[in-house]
Formats: sequence, C-alpha cells, structure tokens
Amino acid sequence: MIIGTAGHIDHGKTTLVRALTGVETDRLKEEKARGISIELGYAYAPLPNGDVMGIIDVPGHERFVHTMAAGAVGIDHALLVVAADDGVMPQTLEHLEILQLLGIKKGTVALTKVDRVLPERIEEVKLEIAAILSVTSLHDSPIFETAASQPGDLGVQQLRAYLEVQAQMMATRPQDGLFRLAVDRVFTLPGQGTVVTGTVFNGKVAEGDVLRHSRSGQEVRVRSIHAQNQAAEMGVAGQRCALNLAGIAKEDIIRGDWIADARLLQATDRIDIRLHLLAEAAPMQQWTAVHVHIGTQRCTAHVALLQEGAIEPGTEVAAQLVLDEAIFTIPGDRLILRNAQASRTIAGGMVLDPYAPARKRRSAERMAYLQAIDSLVATGSPAALISHAGHGVSLSQLQRLSGRAMESLTVPGTQRIAQADGDALLIDTARWQQLQQQVMESMGRFHEKYPDEPGINAARLRRIAWPGLVHSQHDKLWRALVDQLLADQTLASSGAWLHLPSHSVQFTPNEQSLAELLLPKLEAGRFDPPWVRDLAAATGTGEEIVRQLLRKLSRQGALTQVVKDLFYTAANMDELARTIQALASHTANGEVVAREFRDATGLGRKRAIQIIECFDRLGYTRRVRDAHVLRPDAQWHSHSSKA
Repeated sequence: MIIGTAGHIDHGKTTLVRALTGVETDRLKEEKARGISIELGYAYAPLPNGDVMGIIDVPGHERFVHTMAAGAVGIDHALLVVAADDGVMPQTLEHLEILQLLGIKKGTVALTKVDRVLPERIEEVKLEIAAILSVTSLHDSPIFETAASQPGDLGVQQLRAYLEVQAQMMATRPQDGLFRLAVDRVFTLPGQGTVVTGTVFNGKVAEGDVLRHSRSGQEVRVRSIHAQNQAAEMGVAGQRCALNLAGIAKEDIIRGDWIADARLLQATDRIDIRLHLLAEAAPMQQWTAVHVHIGTQRCTAHVALLQEGAIEPGTEVAAQLVLDEAIFTIPGDRLILRNAQASRTIAGGMVLDPYAPARKRRSAERMAYLQAIDSLVATGSPAALISHAGHGVSLSQLQRLSGRAMESLTVPGTQRIAQADGDALLIDTARWQQLQQQVMESMGRFHEKYPDEPGINAARLRRIAWPGLVHSQHDKLWRALVDQLLADQTLASSGAWLHLPSHSVQFTPNEQSLAELLLPKLEAGRFDPPWVRDLAAATGTGEEIVRQLLRKLSRQGALTQVVKDLFYTAANMDELARTIQALASHTANGEVVAREFRDATGLGRKRAIQIIECFDRLGYTRRVRDAHVLRPDAQWHSHSSKA
C-alpha cells in the first residue's frame, strides 16, 4: 500500500512520518534550513506479513501544491494531517479537494500536536474535521490523536498499527495492464547510472525488460529494480519502484515523464475529459486558461466547452482540454485543474478520449463515442467502443485506450481484419457488411452510367462510395474492404480498374481479328510500343479504325492509353507499376522522381514523365512537388493474364 500525506504547512506531516517509519524525508539542505518540505519525501516501513508500506510525504505550502499533486497521484490511502492548535486551514481544504478529485476513497486522519492544546480544543478540532469530511468519500476515516515529537507516543503507535492492518487488508491492484511508471524523481548512482522512481500505474516490469521513455521516444532497458525500497526481480502496479535504466542519461528525463510499454505511448495535445467543477469555483467559460496536473506532469491548457453556455459550479460535464504541450495519457487517468494564476484548485476530472478532434467535437456522434469510452473504462470491455466505431478501430488504438494487451482479443459479432503492418482492424460485422454493400451499389451505378468504361480506379470509387471519408485514418479500412471483395470475387480488377465480375466490353468478329494482330505488336514493344500510325501501317488498316479499337480494348482493361495514340498492354503496365513500387520502397518518404524512373526503364525523360503522369491519373500515384508518391489507398491489381 502507498500512503500519501496531505495537509497545511507546519502541521507536522514530516515529523509524523519520521515517528511512524524512522525515516527523515526532508533530504534537501534548504528543507532542513527552513524547516519546511519543498520536495516529495519517501519513507518505507516493513509489515508483519513481509510486505512493505510506502509513504509519500508532500509539501504543505500553497506554493508547492503542484508538487503535492504529483505525489498524490497513484496513492492508495490518504493520511490527512491536521494540527490541533491551528485546526483546519486553507491547504487542508485544498489538499482534501485534490484527494477527492483524484478519486482517493480510503483515508485516515492524524490530529497532530495534541500535547500543545487543551482537551476542549482537541474535541473542537475533531468536530471541525468530521464536518469537512462528511461530504467526501473519506467521511468514515478514523481520527488518531498524536504527539509525534514525543518519543513512544501512544497515538502514533495506534496509528501505525491501524495503517499496518489497512495495508495488509488492501486488495492487490490488477497487473494485467501494459506497464506504465510516472516519473517523479531521477538521479544517478555511482557505478549504476540513471535511476528513476515513481508509482507503477499499470502492469508489471521485470529485470531485462525493454521499455520506452515517453518524451524522447528512446528505448531503455531495465537493469535492476527496487520495489517498495527492496531489491526485487519484478515491480507491479500499486508499488513505488526505482528502475535502474540503461540507454538513457539522467539529463534526458524530468518529472512528468513516463517509462512505459511502447504500445501505450502516443503523444497528444488535445483530450476530452469528464470535468467536475468545484462548487466554490466561478462558472467556467469557453477557453478558460488552466494549469493541468496529470500523472506527475504539470502544463497549461485552455478549456473548450462541449456544451452551450458556461459550466456551472458543482456540476460534472464533458469538456475538452487544448494543451500547450504534449502529454501521454490513457482513458481513466485522473487530473487536477488549477486556475490561470495557479493559486487555487478549481476542478478535476477523468480522461475519456486522449486523441480528441478539433472539429465536430460537440456532435451527437462524438458524445456517443465518449460514452463508449466511459464504458470501456468502467467495464474493461471494448464491445461498446467497437460497436460505435462505424469505420472500425485498430487493435493498436484499443490497446492505447484500454491500457491492456489485446493481441488475442476476440469479441463476438466483430470482424477482425489483419493488416500488412501486423496491426488489425476490429469492426462490427453488421457494419462491415453495410460498408461492402455501399461499395457494390456504387460500383453498379457507375457501370449503369458508363457502360463502355472498363471500371473505376480505387481512389475515385472511394470518393463515390464513402463521400467525406477520404482522410488517412480510413486508409486501412478501405484497403481491407477492397481486398476482401476481390478475394471473395464479388469485385474484379483490371490493372488500375475495379469493376463487377460480370462487366465486360463486347467485340465484333472483325474487331476480335484485328485485336489479335495488334496486341502482340504492342506487347513486343514493351516500354516503347508502336504508335497508332505505326500499327495502322503494319496491318494495312485505317488509323481511325485502329484508334477506336485500341480505345475499346482500353475500356476492357487490356490496354492503357498513356497519351493520345500511345497504348500499353496490361502486362507491360504491370511491370511499370512494379518498377514504381520498387523505386518508392527504396526511399524514406516513398517518392519516385522522373530521373530515377527513366534510368530504371531505359526510356527518355519525356516518355518517363508521360508514364508517371498516367499513373497519377489512374490514381496509383500522386504528384508532390517535383516527385510522385504511391497513394496509400491504391493497390495495383495485375490483369496481364486477361490481356
């Protein structure tokens, strides 16, 4: 169990921790000189069952509330400290508000310095404490009267015994999540290197594990582990751990960073949250500036309202935070909001969608999506989220949203679509079938309108079948859907053209005979086929007759017209498409330039440009400045066997 202290400055938190554990948590020279805590302090005490109880001692001064918030994140049990002489003070109340907003539901009260006041004062302060706790989740917390500066104080002994029992009774946190540790301290040890400490939010870690540092993206290897201040082979959720890391310098890590499983880490600067505005706060207007405390990180942000009108004090609503710097978070994480001056706590909340959109953030569809994520947090089941995601959700995204590994996930009524990059797309089966039907109906309408066309390229079909869904986040779904329709032979392809299997262009006997003469000549020409005038002369046929037949063969998919009167066979176009793909695969950004294509094909510069621009028109590539890149939603389907 991890205990976190809370309370006003000079109420004896550090003295109490020292009396409970024998550990002096004020370790800085400035702390010792001024007699106040400035940084987080850590103490540990062994339990009768062999486990270890950890205590985080937080500063009480209002200037260090941000440090207190970093220490309170991830604790299991609050130790609220109130001095009998002062009674409840401003930071007592603010710390208590922070504990509530972080969802801390178990706690104990230590009434300190009882040796300095009369019994009547003790009873008066106890009534005061009971009153402020009565409206919180800590309303049943026992109050222990202590005089921690007195050796062998009975109240301290009773408090220690109670905390030991609570620690031994506490249920173990689930350990099935992907590992995350919120860094609150970093230092070096001679001969060992970089060490980070923090609370393990999710999962478990073992010596030798390879993790990732959130802010830099660097891979780190765990050399050794101390869990609850003891050498260990493994650290688990709910423990305070020190990780000795290889592969990163101390200077690269700061408080607020995460050491985590790489599958969880995706930076964001816009999050949707469930926000609870404190009753004592002013109404929250659009674009209110706030300080955000999440994990052990502190940053600034603005609140974008997801409703009409201001957020009223004492209410809980969905809202969006637009952050001034990137953070790493998952649904269910708690956060604290302080005002623009960072002088008082005004709200708290829970992360819903870490990757919130800038547009259409108030739509009914968005609100339903946030409810589905809320269900994921509450139940652990992604069924509602998958059902709501009309265009599917990737397995990698589900892992980031749930905080758990899901490679073996199976959800009834869900279509799982494998992806080339090893990821998978999960979509409701009924919705998958509906999307397929949309494509097939669009294909049928196209053939009715353009019966002489061989088909339609994938990019154009997508715009017709899925208007408004042409953004990159839908690329994987589109490719998977087209591949499935082709595999099922519900859809057919001819080079760059997609069409219904029953769609074909009819030829007369004379046209068929002439085609049998023309096609071998075009095939033999490979990358430099004869022009219409050359074919007409070679076959003794009029140029216009040859031209019209070649255009008809193009509509069938047997040929592709690159420029006027210049046609390439399907087999040769297949080979040219493979050449473009090979050139693109050898560049970091997937670009192909005319010079490289010219050299690879042995053509002149003019012809090379004409061919690449033809692939642009077919939707296989697109021009970007002076180069051409493969379209992510386009695949070249060989049709040379039908030429």
